Amino acid sequence: MTEIRKRNKNLYTSGAIQELADYYIENGGEVFEVSEGTLGWGTTVMVREGWKSAVVQEVYVNEWSSAHKVRMYNKLPKKYQTMLDSAA
Repeated sequence: MTEIRKRNKNLYTSGAIQELADYYIENGGEVFEVSEGTLGWGTTVMVREGWKSAVVQEVYVNEWSSAHKVRMYNKLPKKYQTMLDSAA
């Protein structure tokens, strides 16, 4: 995954997030777009039984570009679980 460093935070490109989403899907996982992004993936949740859940959030870099931060959870937080349940 292509990584961008900004103020000691790991930020990822859209291509890196696409690779992560493809990996989840190829291995039986699911990818949900919770909110649409401006230039990238917005807020996206990736889940698979027995794996950590990934929550991707788009972050502002400058007027022309954005990056993405990824948080991995052993158990998906209620906030995101509620969003997925209401979308289904």
